[in-house]
Amino acid sequence: MVDPEPEIGSFLKARRAALAPAELGLPDGPSRRRVRGLRREEVAQLAGISVDYYTRIEQGRSRNISDSVLDAIARALRMTPAEHTYLRNITLPRRGGAHGTQRVRPEIRQLLDAMDGTVPAMIYGRGMEILAWNRLAGRVSFDIDAVPEGERNGALLIFLHPAAKELYPDWEQGAQETVASLRAEVGRYPDDPGLRAVIAELQERSADFRRHWDAQAVQERLNGIKRIMNPLVGELVISYETFRLPGDPEQALCTYTAEPGSPTAEALRELARLTDTALAARAG
Repeated sequence: MVDPEPEIGSFLKARRAALAPAELGLPDGPSRRRVRGLRREEVAQLAGISVDYYTRIEQGRSRNISDSVLDAIARALRMTPAEHTYLRNITLPRRGGAHGTQRVRPEIRQLLDAMDGTVPAMIYGRGMEILAWNRLAGRVSFDIDAVPEGERNGALLIFLHPAAKELYPDWEQGAQETVASLRAEVGRYPDDPGLRAVIAELQERSADFRRHWDAQAVQERLNGIKRIMNPLVGELVISYETFRLPGDPEQALCTYTAEPGSPTAEALRELARLTDTALAARAG
């Protein structure tokens, strides 16, 4: 189980530090500020609560915080919707019990197979675990089939796979977004042992991860554009979309598409052909 005090305290302190008092119409005060950003008493004033109450919240010493207070703190700290959701999640009473093993329904696997050859697609589970993929998705960036089962995780691959920075020209941006998404996952599944194990491994093995994790960013990464230097067909400029599965809300379908007629669309067709050829050679 996650101890709420460091989660809440670190997050709120980071959000306070990210705000400039002048932007909110607050004076610097009679003495120079010892730290960046807002003081606790200023957040309390903006949220309309007492300094003592806000301090107890930040220190993880207050339970059953009302929605109205959380909303007021989120407004005071200019939180994004994703940050607001994360704050609400980490202040909720903790849910007991471990999450079950993540399994993909046969119908979802059939959907992936039906999309193969035209649309690369995969299923992510809790903590960015890669649960299933079609053949084309398995060759767009990392060769997922060649990755050991225990390492098939989006965050582990970005930070620990030796080819990650070569595959992703915009690796720094991708790393930042990955960590922000992973923190959002912590808010949703604070007691999941697999997720905590992934974070512990990354904190131990990756200085880049520790740097981004300490920034306390939270982001729901649902769509966007990626540049990938595929080792077989060259540069791909791919749009991705992520959809939560209605019947399996802990799982998400992620698809990759290219603009029709673009060099990337042609490269994906070539990648599909090469994948089919390699599979036929293995079978023969």
